[in-house]
Amino acid sequence: MAKRRNEHINMGQALNEFIKENRLEKGIDKVDAREAWVKLMGNGVNNYTTAVELRDSTLYVSLSSSVLREELSMGKSKIISMLNEELGKDLVRRLVLR
Repeated sequence: MAKRRNEHINMGQALNEFIKENRLEKGIDKVDAREAWVKLMGNGVNNYTTAVELRDSTLYVSLSSSVLREELSMGKSKIISMLNEELGKDLVRRLVLR
């Protein structure tokens, strides 16, 4: 059973404690990485994106267009830095376009 506290904390602090106690950071990081990809790439790229998955520190992106895949592969390092800036932490170290 969870400990009961008598002091008052705000909702953000309570959620952060809950996430840490239940070790949910990895799952939340996966969702955040997917949302960051959608936000940064825009509709043009997202129309051809079939799957985005974060495993360890590698972001796997499946694309339905080979031409777009080649175009994006030229700027992998910039995409990685933009994603990490959007996420606010150094979460993505590798980008694999399939």
